[in-house]
Amino acid sequence: MPTRPPARNPQRRAADRSDASLASLPKSPALEIYDTTLRDGAQAEDVSFSVDDKIRIAQKLDDLGVHFIEGGWPGANPKDIEFFRIIKTIPLQHASVVAFGSTRKASNPVDKDPTIQALLSADTQTITLFGKSWTFQVTDALGIALGKNLELIKDSIEHLKSKGRRVFYDAEHFFDGYKADPDYALKTIRAAVAAGAERIILCDTNGGSMPWEVGEICRAVQAECSIPLGIHAHNDCEMAVANSLMAIETGVTQVQGTINGIGERCGNANLTSIVPNLQLKMKRPGLGDRLGRLKDVSGFVTEIANLMPNKHQPYVGDAAFAHKGGVHIHAVLKNPATYEHIDPAMVGNRQRMLVSDYAGRSGILEKVESYGLTIAKDHSKVAELVETLKERENQGYQFEGAEGSFELLMRKAMGNHTPSFQLLGFRVVVERKQDDGTSSSEAMVTVKVDETVAHAQGTGAGPVNALDHALRKSLERFYPELREVKLLDYKVRVLSANRGTESKVRVLIESGDHKDKWGTVGVSENIMEASWQALADSIEYKLLARDRSSDQSSP
Repeated sequence: MPTRPPARNPQRRAADRSDASLASLPKSPALEIYDTTLRDGAQAEDVSFSVDDKIRIAQKLDDLGVHFIEGGWPGANPKDIEFFRIIKTIPLQHASVVAFGSTRKASNPVDKDPTIQALLSADTQTITLFGKSWTFQVTDALGIALGKNLELIKDSIEHLKSKGRRVFYDAEHFFDGYKADPDYALKTIRAAVAAGAERIILCDTNGGSMPWEVGEICRAVQAECSIPLGIHAHNDCEMAVANSLMAIETGVTQVQGTINGIGERCGNANLTSIVPNLQLKMKRPGLGDRLGRLKDVSGFVTEIANLMPNKHQPYVGDAAFAHKGGVHIHAVLKNPATYEHIDPAMVGNRQRMLVSDYAGRSGILEKVESYGLTIAKDHSKVAELVETLKERENQGYQFEGAEGSFELLMRKAMGNHTPSFQLLGFRVVVERKQDDGTSSSEAMVTVKVDETVAHAQGTGAGPVNALDHALRKSLERFYPELREVKLLDYKVRVLSANRGTESKVRVLIESGDHKDKWGTVGVSENIMEASWQALADSIEYKLLARDRSSDQSSP
């Protein structure tokens, strides 16, 4: 088997080639990473952060090294007011917390405007204020004269500055506004600069601009604006990352976005793609050596937001550096640069070899060795394992999300596994009571451990839950460590829907204990039989410690 490089150089040949056109870029000013996950990200469908959630995410973002954390709109809801009250008591090492809000209402004096007062009450050193840049928004949304809008921008910023605050100005709908009336869009920016804004953020609020438009407009604004610019892009055309990078290439020095790109409608610019692109591809300063924490922060926000992880997300997704095709795996084992554009560790990710009938010998050997086993490349067991794998996948098994079942399959094929128990039989009864509409499930399991036969009965919310409880009860007196195991997730996929209720199903189960998680799989026309297979594998995997302790050389 080819020897893998002991440590991969971050500047690998493939990366050098992709970055060659950027090598001649002039030395650029430092970038500011501005995170708006807690405000714009919280506006995403299916996302609702508690105050505690926001505090925990803010601490993670600070640890990541972002420069600004937009905490919310203190005048909009009590939750954001509470966040700003608490975050003041928590020392942050790297980030400044920013309050967000709008310019005053046309009917309110600036010193009496509730939004302006709430922004000041948040007690942040920096405030991001947004105002209208598009004539259409001014006349149709606000219903005021164009001149009045300029007055609102000027009054609001001047008042906040007079109170000792640093002001960033979000030019909302700027790109649409510039395309409709460039003279007026630029007037709004001039008003903000004259009033004392320290940053002008150009916003593609509707997310409809193209990268070439963003580049052209950013250059035009830089010719007119004497203070640093930022970019705030939405993803309605799948262009938020590209638009942000284009803006930075023209000289914009602040980039705004959210972790994992969460946000209203189609989301915001994704910082987990933007930051590594800036640092690794464009050679721009970003998070420095903290970039390796990116995947951890991405997963943390996903978990707190109670969202399903996007495994195909660039850089930080579980599949970002996963290899399935045999040709790919064979090449990557020789040199990772053949099919990986960066070292996964640079963003806190890892290389994975997926187990499937596409993998071939190279992939199987890689998997065998990853479990601490050694076997000769030309050993007959390797060919047998490949054929067994192909036969199982032809039946409908999928091992990409069930590596617990794969390790058991591998060890059985190699003769390295002694079953912990033998199933003698199980029965499941589901009863529904028509009078009150309730249902109950009961399972009975009979197993054999060595020469001892054990029976157990379990009840549960459903038949699989009941079967799980009965299996545990029957085995826990032999294997007390099974009390640690919890069933974390259960999924069913119909494999042949054209056969109706006779269709074959695949059951994927995720289990875990206090230190590990593992997936197992079962396939059958009978959903309880498929569930049993996955449950039994889950228990066997937990008990593999005995087999692992006896692993030695190849058979």
